[in-house]
Amino acid sequence: MGHSLSTLWFIAGLHIRTRLEYRASLLLGWISQAFGYASAYAAIWLILARFEVLGGWRWPEIALLLGFHILSYSLGASLSFVQMRDMEGLVQRGEFDALLVKPISPWAYLVFSGLNIGYGGHILLGLGMSLWALMQVHPAWTTWTIPFALAALISAAMLVCSVMTMIGATALIWGRSNYLYSIFFGFWQLARYPLNIFSGAIQVIMLTVMPLAFISYVPVASILGKDIPILGAWGPALTLIAGPLSAGVAMLHWRYCVRHYQSGGG
Repeated sequence: MGHSLSTLWFIAGLHIRTRLEYRASLLLGWISQAFGYASAYAAIWLILARFEVLGGWRWPEIALLLGFHILSYSLGASLSFVQMRDMEGLVQRGEFDALLVKPISPWAYLVFSGLNIGYGGHILLGLGMSLWALMQVHPAWTTWTIPFALAALISAAMLVCSVMTMIGATALIWGRSNYLYSIFFGFWQLARYPLNIFSGAIQVIMLTVMPLAFISYVPVASILGKDIPILGAWGPALTLIAGPLSAGVAMLHWRYCVRHYQSGGG
């Protein structure tokens, strides 16, 4: 076990050093990504500037929601998006077969060999917005506020990574799966907004089938002491459970798909 972990960290280190060979390009990528998201958030700010509240949420509260949203996504996607998006090509070219004979988990090899440090802009933007928002909203601080926020962030990142892993693994069975990312990102964009502005059906979907409300709305609403539709007082506890539970489901789905994988040639 220890040897496998050291090997994975060595592989990840090689990939990171390769990316750092082009520091200027990496930095420009971070800046462009940050500006891209900032422009989208500016549109939301303009709406709040005109109407003052959105579903009972003021701009500083929305800013905290957006900051948590982009932070959880960037942490989870750095371990999964590019890696799992490439699964379709690996299957169609028959290259996934080579991973099956390596003395290491195919999933672990994919994740660590493709560890994406290109999300630095996302992380800096998310941290900046979250810190600014916390200074504006003044939540009811307790000894558990910071530990809960950190645990909720880890759980949210696990959820993002799990969903993307399941999408990528589906290519082992169907041969194609990248079109499923359009569904994921559709609901991911909805997760930028307060859940209570949507219809009951959308709320149920975003808490169950595509539980992306747990990557932003539920944890932030818990921190701010706001009412959480459907879940109520169970919201904070379910926030911490959502990530590990989704990781368990993703692990089972991955193993099922690997067992039924029949190579690119069928």
